[in-house]
Amino acid sequence: MAKQEDIVMDGNVSEVLPNATFRVVLDNGHEVLATMAGKMRRFRIRVLAGDRVTMALSPYDLTRGRITYRFK
Repeated sequence: MAKQEDIVMDGNVSEVLPNATFRVVLDNGHEVLATMAGKMRRFRIRVLAGDRVTMALSPYDLTRGRITYRFK
């Protein structure tokens, strides 16, 4: 069985939670919990409330995601 691809969506960070976790409101109105991707942690890219981000959602659990890019 092949691994399914991630679903890529954009949204806005609405709340910053402990342990590099964020509450993100997607463009379609859904609210998900997201963590920062490993490379973003490695290069210490800061994400604050109100930032616009790109997320990768797993097709198996659409309530959790991984932040992969922060728009400038």
